[in-house]
Parts: sequence; structure tokens; C-alpha cells
Amino acid sequence: MASAVKAWTFTHEGYPHAIHKSALPAPFRPSATELHVRVKAAALNPVDIQLMNLPIWKYLPKFFAPLEKGIAEDFSGIVESAGKDSGYEVGDEVFGITFTLTGGTLQNVAIVNTKSSIVVKKPQDMSWEQAAALPLVWLTARTAISNVELFIQSNSRLAVLGGSSGVGMYVLQLAAQRGWEVLSTCSSRNAEFVKSMGATRVVDYNTSDVTQAVGEFEPSAIIDCVGGTSCIGLANRYVTIMVVRTLLGKIGVGKSYACVNLKFQKEWLEETLSLDREKIIIDSTWEFDQAKEAFAKLNTGRATGKVIVRVG
Repeated sequence: MASAVKAWTFTHEGYPHAIHKSALPAPFRPSATELHVRVKAAALNPVDIQLMNLPIWKYLPKFFAPLEKGIAEDFSGIVESAGKDSGYEVGDEVFGITFTLTGGTLQNVAIVNTKSSIVVKKPQDMSWEQAAALPLVWLTARTAISNVELFIQSNSRLAVLGGSSGVGMYVLQLAAQRGWEVLSTCSSRNAEFVKSMGATRVVDYNTSDVTQAVGEFEPSAIIDCVGGTSCIGLANRYVTIMVVRTLLGKIGVGKSYACVNLKFQKEWLEETLSLDREKIIIDSTWEFDQAKEAFAKLNTGRATGKVIVRVG
């Protein structure tokens, strides 16, 4: 194994100044439940920028939060070393999600603990980029759906705010699988896209009164993928994936509502193995040295699908 790991890391300055290209010490030997994965592709997520912008980093001790902290959670790649109890072997092609406060997958070798991460073998007909695009958004969408299922059985109507977002498009697909009638908000340019993902009605948030349209739809549940507040109270169940918006509500800045907690369930990620490959949506793919440009694209808020960085 190489003596150093090529990686993108972040320090204390906040996005975008915090992002740096680094050389990290190479891992020596995996523990019993660890994998060392030669990363082929990694997906970027808005939460990566939110983590960079946390003001607490400079106050934490270095043994807990080193100056150079890893970026990204999603990955696809090839197992290079495997612990005896990891459940995988050297050479396995895998994808999944791993999360630690200071680790990352935007590096050519990632340390993945199979006890706290989700790892699945990659099908041959799924590209590295497609595999890396799935874990966080699919598991988030799946968690959101599980949080509304009990409320939507008697009236099969779901409203999805932000149906063209990375999570929203999979919420639409999962709702369509269940035969639900789905209203989705999006811009006019994404109307046909969200219909192809499973929306039965579309509301253009630029030209329509979203609150009125959702109220007239009378959904049993609302899944909010954008972090608004205008539709709170219009359904018996309202869940959001926007952690920051939820925290602000809890401290009195705006309305408060429940945020779904991402569930790391392997069987849910395994559902993607049979997913229509044409419905794994990638906005753009960037080379490793273009990570800053990839983050800039993500930060525009106009990416339709995932922003992917090729690592290997």
C-alpha cells in the first residue's frame, strides 16, 4: 500500500476556504470489522458544506477533531484490505456510506467500519458513479417514507416539497412504487423530470401559491426536502430532512417541526440493487482535482441529481 493517502480535507475556515488537498497517513492494518476501500467515486452532499461551516471546530481538542478532517460519506470502490469479521474479501466491489466527524470518502483509500457503516456489493451493471450517488439520498428518502406510511394508508396522497432534489426524486420513486398520488413542487424546468420520477401533480413554486395548492390537494402527509415552513399544519404528518432548519426551530428561530433521523439499514440500501439504472440521476461528474469546482456546482442549489467526484 502507498505510504500516503491522497485526500480532500477541510479545516476551520468554513466553506469554501476550508477545503484543501492533503496527503494523509496510509492506514496500516484493518481491525476485525474494518475495510480499506480503494475509492473509485464519491458523492458530495449539502451536509458536507454544513459541517464545514460549523463554528465549533476550532474549540474542539485536536485528539477529537484534528485540523485536517475528511470530506464526504458516500463511496464506491474495491476492497483492498479486509478484517476477518468484516464480511467482505479483498477484491470485492462495494458501495455504501460511512460517517464519522473527522473521516471521509473523498480520498483514494477510505477506512470503513462495517459495524457502524452500510456496505453492499456493487452489481456489475451499476457504474462506480451510479453506486456512489445512491447511499445517503436513498436511505434518507427511505427513512422519510417509513415515517409517513402509517398516516397515508387511508388517503393515498403525499405532498413532496422539492421533488427534483437529490432526496426528493427518490421519495417520488418510492411513493410511486406504493401507488400513492403525489403532488410535487419544483421549478417549471423540472416539471417533466419529477413526473418521470413518479409525481402525479406538479406545482411550480415560482408561479403558484404553494401553500394554497398543497392545502387544496389535502395530503395525508408532507415530506419537506427544502426546509420551508409555509405548509406546516396542512397534513396530519409533516416531516423534513433539513436538520439545520429543524435546529433553528427548536431554538425559536421560526416554526419548529420534526426531522427524520437517517436510518442505517442495510436491507434498505440493498433495495437499490434492483433500481432502474436510468432513474439513478447524476447531475455532473468531476475529476479528483476538480473537487472545489464540484462543490461550487453543488452550492448553487441547482443540481438535479447527484454531484459526483471520480477518485480512482
